[in-house]
Amino acid sequence: MITAILIDDDPNLRNGMRELLAFYAPDITIIGEAEDVETGVAAMEKLKPQVVFLDIQLNDGTGFDVLEQHAKKNGKTTSHIVFITAHEQYAIKAFRFSALDFLLKPVDPDELEIVVGKIREVLQKNNSYAHIDLLLENIRKKVDNFKRIALTTADGIHLFEVSDIIRCESEDNYTTFYIKNNKPIVISKTLKEYEDLLAEYGFERIHQSHLINLAYLKSYVKKDGGYIIMADNAQLPISPRKKDRLQELIKAL
Repeated sequence: MITAILIDDDPNLRNGMRELLAFYAPDITIIGEAEDVETGVAAMEKLKPQVVFLDIQLNDGTGFDVLEQHAKKNGKTTSHIVFITAHEQYAIKAFRFSALDFLLKPVDPDELEIVVGKIREVLQKNNSYAHIDLLLENIRKKVDNFKRIALTTADGIHLFEVSDIIRCESEDNYTTFYIKNNKPIVISKTLKEYEDLLAEYGFERIHQSHLINLAYLKSYVKKDGGYIIMADNAQLPISPRKKDRLQELIKAL
């Protein structure tokens, strides 16, 4: 059995989540509910659930306030957090950089099943929950230029400086991150997801299988159809349709 609580100021949503979880995840048992920051912090402290389904907007504050206040009173959060949110682009971006799960309102059963699968995986690992600290750090600063990213691997969640990522390489539904002074990190997500996330940080998709950090580009070689050499000495092919754009970017560096 996996224990969980619901923190949301809308009783209809809480009831709806109860029904969805009972149908799609009968191994998750709701052991408590809360409707605002104060009762949410109290419920986390008293019940110590394995999972918290947490709405962002509450009557007396936000879900981030719940985590902040809980951390101040009890130390680091040791529950798996799943945020429930409307289409708030800044928050969603912060979740993705922090490797935190979220559900959009109204909750889609297919998305819930995906998140529940992740919950089961995470609870089998010994995670440090440092990614929650990363989220709160980003939310506190209220900046749109995130410096660090959390990457979820088979053995846990790891935090890295975005500026240390040299390149990303895809194979099927997996992405391998090559990071300065670290061994490669394999993530079970597609390259497309990281292309969108890192595009504004100087990363460029040069091939179906390769996303590079332009800061680590060493050489552009025109022979043999064209390829590049990265700071880690990897030689990477360039898609024909990407060559003109890459040359323009190189000139602008």
